[in-house]
Amino acid sequence: MSHSCGGKDLKKMTPVETLKAEHRVIERVLDAVETMAAAPRIDEGFFKGAIDFLRNFADGCHHAKEEDILFPELERAGVPREGGPIGCMLHEHEQGRLLIRRMVESLDAAAEGSAVAVAALRRAVAEYVSLLRQHIDKEDNVLFVMAESALHPERVEAMSAAFERVESEHAEPDRHERYLALAEELTRRAADRK
Repeated sequence: MSHSCGGKDLKKMTPVETLKAEHRVIERVLDAVETMAAAPRIDEGFFKGAIDFLRNFADGCHHAKEEDILFPELERAGVPREGGPIGCMLHEHEQGRLLIRRMVESLDAAAEGSAVAVAALRRAVAEYVSLLRQHIDKEDNVLFVMAESALHPERVEAMSAAFERVESEHAEPDRHERYLALAEELTRRAADRK
């Protein structure tokens, strides 16, 4: 089964190209989430969809590829985990998970109009969006550059196959496409709100 990300066939992309393409999708959702958090009323349906996307695509699919495939390959190539960029990226993934939990904890009450919960949700969204934008910038401009120079072509090929396995081993056969469609829907909803 072939999966596409942003119109490109993942089988024809290198692992770094795949991760960068996923970053572009995540950035569009971050823009949408930021727009919707600033709206006068919290749209519970939108945020439930956004949290689903952030948990299951940004973290469950994208970060899983980094943590389970890319980072171990970089370590094998001599990039240190502790005190290096891998440790920093892993710490930021954990920070992101904590901020998503804070969004979940405040969403119901925020949607019901609780000023305290709305403030908590907006704070968690602002921190998450800021964290992920900086995180993506570091990965695109530092970690991925390192990966492209440090990894032997045979390892890159093995990573490509591992990425494809990650996409095809999930219970839902069209999971990746479903989340790309959800990203488009969230982006459209936010654009309609402007």
